[in-house]
Amino acid sequence: MGDTAGGTPIRTVRCPNCSGPSIYAPSNAYRPFCSERCKHMDLGAWANEEFSLPEKEGHNDPGFEQS
Repeated sequence: MGDTAGGTPIRTVRCPNCSGPSIYAPSNAYRPFCSERCKHMDLGAWANEEFSLPEKEGHNDPGFEQS
C-alpha cells in the first residue's frame, strides 16, 4: 500500500470527493477524505439532497403524501 510508520503500513485510499490519495489512518482527522475541504463539500452535497437512493416501488396508498 504505502510506506511504513513505526512498522505499521500506511494505507492510502481514494478520496470519495476528489479521487485524490487520502491517508486512511488516525493521523488523518478527515478520513476517508483527503482534506477538510473535501469533507465539507461532501457534507454540503448531502445537505442539498444531491445524493439519493432510487425508490424500489411506488406507494400504492392513494392518500400518501396528500396535503
